[in-house]
Amino acid sequence: MFCSKCGAALATDSGFCQNCGTAVSRPAAAGAPGMAVSPHAGVGAIAYATNARYAGFWLRFLAYLIDGLILGAAVMAVCIPFFFLMGGESLLESLPRYGREGFEPSQLTGFLAMLFPLIGLSLIVKWLYFAYLESGEKQATWGKQILGLYVTDLSGNPISFGKASGRFFAKIISGLIPFAIGYIMAGFTERRQALHDMIASCLVLRR
Repeated sequence: MFCSKCGAALATDSGFCQNCGTAVSRPAAAGAPGMAVSPHAGVGAIAYATNARYAGFWLRFLAYLIDGLILGAAVMAVCIPFFFLMGGESLLESLPRYGREGFEPSQLTGFLAMLFPLIGLSLIVKWLYFAYLESGEKQATWGKQILGLYVTDLSGNPISFGKASGRFFAKIISGLIPFAIGYIMAGFTERRQALHDMIASCLVLRR
C-alpha cells in the first residue's frame, strides 16, 4: 500500500504516512465497521467511531446531579463517624451559646484542625468513586449508568484507573475557569468534551 500524497510505501498497520504525515484512510483494514482515521489527528493518528454518539452538556449535568446525591450520602456516612472519633462532640459542646462571647483562638484552631482532614477524606471518597467506576466494567459512575453514558479514551477504548484519576483531578482546572466555562465546553465543542476531558484525552459517549 502506498501514500496517496507522496507515494511512499506504507506499513500494513500504519495510520499515517511516515514520510509526509498524511492520514491514511482504510475502512476495510481498520478491523471494525464504522471506524476511520480522525481528521484531527497528527502523528500517530487516532481512530474513532464515525457513528459515535457524544453525550451533550445537559445529559452530563443531570448525571452529575445524580452522582452528587449519591456522593453526598456517601461522604456523610464516612465523615460523620470520623468527626466524632476526632473529638467533634467535645468541640461542639465548647462552642459559644447565645449571649456568650465569640470563638476563642483555641476553639478556632481545633475546628480548623478537624475541618481539613474531613475535606481531604471527602476528596478521597469522590476520587475513588469516579476513578474506580469510570475505569471499571461499566465505564461509568452510577449517575452516568442511569442515563446510558460511559467514558472512553479517544479511540473508544476503556480507560485505566490512572487515566480516570487524571480526568477527575483535571476537573479542578475546569472549575477554576470563571462562569463554569470549563464544564460548559461540553455543550459546544465538536466531540462534546469539557476541558478536563481534553486534558485527560477522554470522551463521554451515549450507549
